[in-house]
Amino acid sequence: MTETVSPESFVDSDVAGLVLDGDSLTIEDVVRVARAGELPVPVDIDPVAVSGMDASVRLKQKLIDQEIPIYGVTTGFGDSCIRQISPDKAPELQRNLVLYHLNGVGPIASADVVRATMLIRANCLVRGPSAIRPHTVRSLLGLLSADVVPAIPERGSLGASGDLVPLCYVAAALIGEGEVRHRGRTRPALDALAEAGVAPVELAAKEGLALVNGTAFTSAFATLALWDAREIAFAADVATAMTCEALGGSASHFHPFLHRAKPHPGQRTSAALIRELLDGSALTTDYRQIVSEEEALDGRGFTELRARIQDKYSVRCAPHVTGMLRDTLEWADRWIEIEINSSTDNPLFDEENEEVHNGGNFYAGHVGQAMDSLKIAVANVADLLDRQLALVVDEKFNGGLPPNLVRPREAADHDAGLHHGFKGMQIAASAVTAEALKTTSAATAFSRSTEAHNQDKVSMGTIAARDARTVVELTRDVAAIHLLALAQAIELRGVRLASTASRRVHELIRAQAPFVDRDRRMDGDIRRVAELIRSGALRAVAAGQPSE
Repeated sequence: MTETVSPESFVDSDVAGLVLDGDSLTIEDVVRVARAGELPVPVDIDPVAVSGMDASVRLKQKLIDQEIPIYGVTTGFGDSCIRQISPDKAPELQRNLVLYHLNGVGPIASADVVRATMLIRANCLVRGPSAIRPHTVRSLLGLLSADVVPAIPERGSLGASGDLVPLCYVAAALIGEGEVRHRGRTRPALDALAEAGVAPVELAAKEGLALVNGTAFTSAFATLALWDAREIAFAADVATAMTCEALGGSASHFHPFLHRAKPHPGQRTSAALIRELLDGSALTTDYRQIVSEEEALDGRGFTELRARIQDKYSVRCAPHVTGMLRDTLEWADRWIEIEINSSTDNPLFDEENEEVHNGGNFYAGHVGQAMDSLKIAVANVADLLDRQLALVVDEKFNGGLPPNLVRPREAADHDAGLHHGFKGMQIAASAVTAEALKTTSAATAFSRSTEAHNQDKVSMGTIAARDARTVVELTRDVAAIHLLALAQAIELRGVRLASTASRRVHELIRAQAPFVDRDRRMDGDIRRVAELIRSGALRAVAAGQPSE
């Protein structure tokens, strides 16, 4: 069976340590640390990276001693770069930088996003040119290993100069300011640091700026959204296969010949997976079978076929929709892995040539572009699944299934006509799909000039990444509703007639949500099936692997 890796297979069971070198952090590494649960992943710094960090710190101090104006070290920040201070004020300047940016608003970011943020920021800093001491980064990793999670409001970053506002909440926790979540409750950072055995950091020159002037918060949302979108793609292919069975559709639409003729890799992967998932199904048909069962024209000029020789677009074109998501993931993964292995602050110190360079690596343009693209691709899948669901529940299109998948009853049965099955579920799916589609507006197109027109072109990458997270969550809920309806439809058709993979999926869903034989609340069913998608359990079971 294709695509058998479960994202939880290493998150929960593999607690091998991680060594940061600034060059080789992967999306899988980030997810493993961010979602490690009660078994934190040990994280350390590569000794070679430590040497590079020490070298840039020495260069920084040499330049400070020469009283050369260094941006953000012995000058003010942003448009205030024309105001130079004496070297003895440099540490105090860093603390002030952190404090004056503690003005985020909105909901507090989830713990996995914050853990991912801390890991990514640490990895970017160990590359070397940021002129931050290994001790400071190890203190940050100490918070991570003790699961001291800074409380970061989601809103307030422009995505350039990096994630100043969100990352200041990380830096604040490191110096013992603000609030954190630790051991199940929110508490003062200083108390949590003491309990974790991590001493508050006294920031040296440049270290506040090094901590907060980067794209780690944006990249954390992006990394987790990409990972979770993989499961959306797989769930969509499972749903398409089961939709084909529920509607008595044609498996011929997924024939390899068709998809070799338009060989987008993602499209070919989805088509092959759907075809594989349908293997052994007695509920589907194919073109040759349909044609063989029709009467010959026998000289007539016209006849009306008894069966459709091709299905509606939401079934027939499903590999083209989900394949687009798969191909988006391929390049977006590559862009994000470059970002999380980059020096994303300013200025950067070139120890070899003894130079300091001012630039704009904090600009999250690539992350924003990737996330704006990802949310469009994922929302298209939500729309696809919503259209499939509409066919399955509607008696005008579902090939003889009962309206709204209500259990058939005799007319004399007291319950006849009282129940409405999946009518409300379709309404919910339509509403959630609309919200996903609405959220696809390109955030990166909304640059605003701010900070005395110093930051006059900004990425808005953080908003794009947060939107992508939201669209993934919404689409997962649509997929869960659709899978619940498909389990009902397959059961009404006869589970024994379904493919082996569909029978396994049906059994998995039934372990979480019983057959709907009368009207009842189903919000809990949606949550549980959505978690089967998120955790990778759906992928594992469809592929014939045991679920966790």
